[in-house]
Amino acid sequence: QAPPSGGTEMTVSATGYALSGRTATGLPVGWGIAAVDPSVIPLGTHFYVPGYGEAVAADTGGAIYGSTIDLWFPTATQAEAWGRRTVTIVLH
Repeated sequence: QAPPSGGTEMTVSATGYALSGRTATGLPVGWGIAAVDPSVIPLGTHFYVPGYGEAVAADTGGAIYGSTIDLWFPTATQAEAWGRRTVTIVLH
């Protein structure tokens, strides 16, 4: 899957997580849900993450400050396999 063209690039620290429940915006957690600092990436923003795919800024987290995002995975094993990595996302 190729990133969309014409979007705004941003380098972030991306961490995997595997919590259950609902997001700050009321959506259920699921693939493509990302937690963000809404002062950096507004809630509702769609973006492409290399190695993950499309995501939407739908949640916030107590440890999410600045250029940091958390990406949802279905299992803790998958979240741990992703770990923490620096990626260049494309906002669109």
